[in-house]
Amino acid sequence: MDKSTNIDQLVEQFKDLPGGLMPLLHAVKHTVGFIPDESVSQIAKGFNLSRAEVHGVISFYHDFNTSPVGQHTVQICRAEACQSMGSRRIEAHAKKSLGIEYGETTEDGRVTLQPVYCLGNCACSPSIRIDDDIHARVSAESFDQLMSELCAPATDNAGAKR
Repeated sequence: MDKSTNIDQLVEQFKDLPGGLMPLLHAVKHTVGFIPDESVSQIAKGFNLSRAEVHGVISFYHDFNTSPVGQHTVQICRAEACQSMGSRRIEAHAKKSLGIEYGETTEDGRVTLQPVYCLGNCACSPSIRIDDDIHARVSAESFDQLMSELCAPATDNAGAKR
């Protein structure tokens, strides 16, 4: 089954649900991995919205991306509390150590780096989110440790590489 058919089925599933656009977009992201540009027309038609309205929702929420991302997403908080506690240093270090800018993915496809504008963890700034896990009081050293754990080869229970 192709992406277009999957999206048509998802639109059909969510179009009559009050406020169904957000759950639909999450379902598309979960199914496809991102919101393909070509799906905006399908979604707009199914929800009787303009393409601009659908695109506005996609571009407003940082959880939705319109191109494939890496296996892992690393988000660095850029809200004021985190900035006052050093998130800009973490940002610079992350970009340098990963060799990418915000919105880019490492050459090996493992990590996509994104800014985020509050993780709700202000008392423990600076914070980052890796996939669904929030990490507090992040330093350059703890960032490097997290990245080495994230990018380490998977092993089985006996310690053998898979």
